[in-house]
Amino acid sequence: MAVSRALRRLLHIRDLEEEQNRLGLESALGELRSLERALVAAADRERLGRRLVNASAHSGVLPDRLAGIEETRAADRHAAALEPRIEAMEGCVTALRQAFLLKRVERRQAETLIGETEAREAIEAGRRGQQALDDWHRSRQHREAVASEAARAVASGSTSPRPSETQPAQGQIENAADET
Repeated sequence: MAVSRALRRLLHIRDLEEEQNRLGLESALGELRSLERALVAAADRERLGRRLVNASAHSGVLPDRLAGIEETRAADRHAAALEPRIEAMEGCVTALRQAFLLKRVERRQAETLIGETEAREAIEAGRRGQQALDDWHRSRQHREAVASEAARAVASGSTSPRPSETQPAQGQIENAADET
């Protein structure tokens, strides 16, 4: 039983599906990391705004204080907008990771099935090869036995013994009687 083309095609399809899911997961993870970096940047922007407010409080420059307050507010609004998107993207990444792992399991199952089929085929081919070798050896031993039997018969002065030759012929019995 050879590994069918349909099974190999199934493995190829599973490979492609796994690759597509992996690429989708990597893309979603990249977007999630980008959103997380944007959240960190918003937090940095808020800190800079607070520093500007503190510095203007010591220097007494009103425009710097207003700019710092506005910078802090903008950073807070930006962070507030990013947090729900990050949560949604985390859910999406989790779903994509599950889909990717499912496709990986399906691909590995197909690989295992093909591997087991190929292993069974290899074992069966080994058995057939061994049986052919055994048959060849038996026929060789039989030929050698027949040849050695024939050589012994030739060495003793007769041809290979045949069932009819093992029993004395009527002429041989008469010749033996005349000799006595």
